[in-house]
Order: sequence, then structure tokens, then C-alpha cells
Amino acid sequence: MSTQPSTQTSTHREHSHHKQPVQGAHTAAKFDEQKLHELLGRALVDMGAVSNAPLVLLGEELGLYQTLADHDPLTSAELAKHTGCAERYVREWLNAQAASGFVTYHADTGRYTLSAEQAMVFADENSPAFIVGGFQTALAAGRIADKLKEAFRTGGGIGWHQHDHALFHGIERFFRSSYVGNLTGVWLPALDGVEARLKSGAIVADVGCGHGASTILMAQAFPNSYFIGFDNHAESIVAARLRAEEAGVSERCRFEVASAKDFPGRDYDLVTVFDALHDMGDPVGASKHICSTLAEDGTWMIVEPYAGDRVEENLNPVGRAYYAGSTLICTPCSLSQEVGLALGAQAGEARMRAVVTSAGFRHFRRATHSPFNLVFEARR
Repeated sequence: MSTQPSTQTSTHREHSHHKQPVQGAHTAAKFDEQKLHELLGRALVDMGAVSNAPLVLLGEELGLYQTLADHDPLTSAELAKHTGCAERYVREWLNAQAASGFVTYHADTGRYTLSAEQAMVFADENSPAFIVGGFQTALAAGRIADKLKEAFRTGGGIGWHQHDHALFHGIERFFRSSYVGNLTGVWLPALDGVEARLKSGAIVADVGCGHGASTILMAQAFPNSYFIGFDNHAESIVAARLRAEEAGVSERCRFEVASAKDFPGRDYDLVTVFDALHDMGDPVGASKHICSTLAEDGTWMIVEPYAGDRVEENLNPVGRAYYAGSTLICTPCSLSQEVGLALGAQAGEARMRAVVTSAGFRHFRRATHSPFNLVFEARR
């Protein structure tokens, strides 16, 4: 028998490649035109946001935001001259930023400015509203798309170390803004007796410290206390040690490679875990170990992304960002570890309470919160 397809089969295949798309059931069904346009509008906003994310990073790296903040108002030609860039690119970048509301365009003069609020968000890394790290995180997290596609099919995990290294820097910069604005002025004072203890002299373990932003901020605020940062990612610990030296706190702030389930030491006055418990494969096991390392009257401060206990409570801009980040980073990270509980970044207070109290903590309460974080206090 011939191995060549028959003429009839060939013709059928050829015709099948040129068929018009069949209208699907959803397309054919009646729809609300206004709702359709509203949805398209939201999608268009997202398309612009995705396109602008690399432009935000370029603006920072080339000094465009900072120069505009220092010298505004400027024309595109003046900004290009100040930064050593080509005017035509700068002009297009400025208009993209102005269309986003990130820069202000003055039509009467043809100049651009940064308002005080825009400068806080895009030009001042020490501002509690600085957001560039979030753009950096989102872009870097998306670089695991091929790995994530496979993980979706297999249910496997993606380890923290498997991400593009830009993610580690973006995460540090994104969360540091919240820590700058809240950690020493709001969160620690909300814990019973902890601030006074830190002022007089305490031993603190910061677990899952990453590049050490939270550890260093505490060390700077409380010179009578001693701080040890632990993280299982060796490259992050190297970076944290450099940060501590640059900040002048390395004599009271050291960093070691260790996981949340085996970090050394006993009788800590305070243990902190910042935006990391939900990333752990075995948060109950980590909680048990933390419980064993605390002094009898010690405190565990747990900082987690803000979330309600029900999905519908999180269907808002903050939850949107955190669910996306959780899909790209947090859930795959947990699934790559033993147990793989995969709490996700929107676990909520009830699930955190269940994890912590099942590990032996008798006291658990929400100490305070911000629009982006929940802060819990746990005691033995």
C-alpha cells in the first residue's frame, strides 16, 4: 500500500488549514457591550503597564527620574543633555511616563516635572513609597516562564535559587520601602514590651533575611541590641554582609547561611520573619524550630503580605499584585521544598494562626497592619 496520502485526504487537509474560525459559544452568546468595553479598557491599562515596566527601570538606571527631580522643569533636550542620552529616545520615554501619570507634562511650556509625590515613588530609594523595586521584581520573576509552564503541568516547584538574580535585588528594594516606613516606627512598637527590650539590649534572629534590609534597619535603630540574619540562600548572605559593612553596623549585625528549620542559637529575645513564612515548604516545622529557640518570655514577630481569609476579600489591586507574585514566586518556591504546603502570598490571618498555634505557640494576635502587610505577634 502506498505511504502517500490519498488525493481526497490531501485536499481535505489543505482546505482545513484555510477554514474560517468557528464562532465559539462564548462569542456567539449575548454579551453586554458596556461590560466588554470596560474589560478591554482594564486589559489595555495592563498592556500599558507591562510595556512601561522596562521603561521605569531604564529611567532609574539612566538617572532620568533623579535628574528630573533635581533640575525640573526640563525639556526633553535639556534632560537628554543632563543625562548624556539621545534626545529622541528621552522624548518618547518622557511622553510614555507622562501618559502613565509618572511624570507631569506642561503643555504651555513643553517642559516636564516630577511632583513631590512622583519623586517619592520613582526617584527616592529611601522613601517609604519607592516602588521601582516592584517593577524590577515583576520583570525578573517573569523570566522563569518556561520553567513555570512545566511546573503547571507537573505540579513541581521552582526553587528561589533558580530565579534570575535581578529578582533578589528587586524583592529587597520593594519590601525595604515598607520596612523604612513602618518597621521601627510602627510595627515593633505594636508588640508588647519589645521596643523597650530592644532599646535596653536584646538578641534578635531575623530568619529569611535575604539581603538583610530588615536586619540592618533594626540594627541602626537599636544600637544596644545584637542582630543575626539567617537565610538559606548563600548569595543573599554575601550581599547582606556587604550591606551591613556599608551601613556601619557589621559589629552588631552578622549574617549566616541557615534555614528556618535549623538556624542555630537559643534564648532569643526576638525572632522576626519578614514576608517569608508563606514561602516555606514546611512553615509548621519552621514555627516549631522558632518556638524552641525563643527565650521563655521571647517574642516572634511575623510580617506577611496583607490578605483577607476569603478569596473575595482579596480581589482588589493589592491582592491582584500579590496573587500574581505568588503564582510566579511564592507558590513554586514552597512546592520546591519538603512538605510543600504552598500557603501562597494571600494566605490570610486564619491560616497563619493555624500554622503558628499548631507548632506550640499559645499566644497569637494581629499586632497591627498596613495596606500591604499584616503584622502578627506570637509567644510561647
